[in-house]
Amino acid sequence: MNFSKIICLFIFFFGVSVFGQKDSVVAKPLNQYPAESLKVDEFGNKYYYDEQQKVKVYEVNGEPVVVMDELVLVNKPRFNNQLDKNYYYFLNKKLYRVYPLFVTALQQYRDIQEDMNDMDSKAKRKFVRERQSMLADQYEKQLRDLTTTEGQVFAKLMNRATGKNVYEIIKELRGGWSAFWWNVKGKMADIDLKEQYNPHKNRTDEFVESLLQSNWNSGYLKPYPGANEFKVRK
Repeated sequence: MNFSKIICLFIFFFGVSVFGQKDSVVAKPLNQYPAESLKVDEFGNKYYYDEQQKVKVYEVNGEPVVVMDELVLVNKPRFNNQLDKNYYYFLNKKLYRVYPLFVTALQQYRDIQEDMNDMDSKAKRKFVRERQSMLADQYEKQLRDLTTTEGQVFAKLMNRATGKNVYEIIKELRGGWSAFWWNVKGKMADIDLKEQYNPHKNRTDEFVESLLQSNWNSGYLKPYPGANEFKVRK
């Protein structure tokens, strides 16, 4: 491996190291990965590509060195006090619980939208009736069990992903997803259903956005399809 390549790798490794204790990348020596999964780059150097973390793992002098596809540097919000900091990590726990349900629900929502694209009004009503029972059976209990904070986080994630607030989605799909969305609404007595997700104006949204980027960057959570299309507007 030539000197410039080693320096480049070192810079990447150093950048990851200083990123933060909690957001570090997990890498092992190459001999701990299946031999058949190793690849060779244009310089003839062997590496392992980690799909989850989106990194290439090389080995230099017996030590694993990573090269990331993309490193998104995220500054944690400035905490006003210890209570503020505790709330940030409290939200992180809620995000972990809600995120799998959100990803599944988002895919269901997109599937329904796609299926109804070429339907007339009558066909849409019939389609919605057929899906209503299935969706309620599948998600109603999970949503009923959400705490108020988890319901809020769920709504914020859907708004971020679809560009529509909870009220707009209920209005759009009320016929088919009434049980689904009204249960969400019922768990959010202290949230404005028409509120837009805005990390620049809402402190909780700022925390959620920071947590999303941090967890995606570290590989703890996998970005949902289209996650990078969201643009934060001041």
